[in-house]
Amino acid sequence: MDLYIKETGLENAKTIIFLHSGAMAGWMWDDQLKAFSDYHCIVPDLPEHGLSSEVKPFTIENSAEIVLDIIHEHTINGKANLVGISLGAQIIVQILSKAPELVEHALISGTLIRSIKQSETLLKLLNYAIKVYEPVKDTDFFIKANMRTYNMPKNLFDKFKESTLLVNRDSIERILTENMLFKLPNGLENVKTPVLVMTGEKDYKIIKESANDLITSLPTSIGYMAPKLGHTWNLEDSKLFNWVLRRWINNESLKDDLLPLKY
Repeated sequence: MDLYIKETGLENAKTIIFLHSGAMAGWMWDDQLKAFSDYHCIVPDLPEHGLSSEVKPFTIENSAEIVLDIIHEHTINGKANLVGISLGAQIIVQILSKAPELVEHALISGTLIRSIKQSETLLKLLNYAIKVYEPVKDTDFFIKANMRTYNMPKNLFDKFKESTLLVNRDSIERILTENMLFKLPNGLENVKTPVLVMTGEKDYKIIKESANDLITSLPTSIGYMAPKLGHTWNLEDSKLFNWVLRRWINNESLKDDLLPLKY
């Protein structure tokens, strides 16, 4: 099965590729697609997610290669602006370490960076967490609880539930392991691409700490927080997210409506 890709907007305009969070799908960018109809927008469902649930296995490295192929095959000038939250943001970091020259601007938010070594104890803890999560993941109660941790609007329950049901146990294990063990790849110190590193003000402390590590590692990056918003803040306040993204890819100031990054 081929990877599912949605394309909207103008064929001859600059390209924006949106990469979704883990256990979700491209639908999380619907409000962005409406706002950026003057651009060529590409939204893939990542391997083992959404309408690409049968494309296996998921890894961050393989997903980065897939996105690079999309840039080569679906853009006019062989370059793209990349936007990602959480798992999608980790994939963009991987891309920046491999082929930054193909990225015009990057906006990454909620990017978890771990420096924990892959020990036997850690793998046992991950395996235990997966065993506890798997039996309850498809229940309405747990899905709603999961949405609350992300400050996700309640009207997205049906879409979030559908995405949750499409991710099976084996996929959960691969996705969580890739997400939790992701580390800063080599070569980021040479990246010249403008990178906007974001978190929500209500995001997790470790996400804000990770954002600080990314800014230190990426010489052309800057960082801000979205005020009063959480991990998937594009869903909470699409108007603010779209304002930030449009100004960022047009090299305009962002200071007015954002907060300095701190934790």
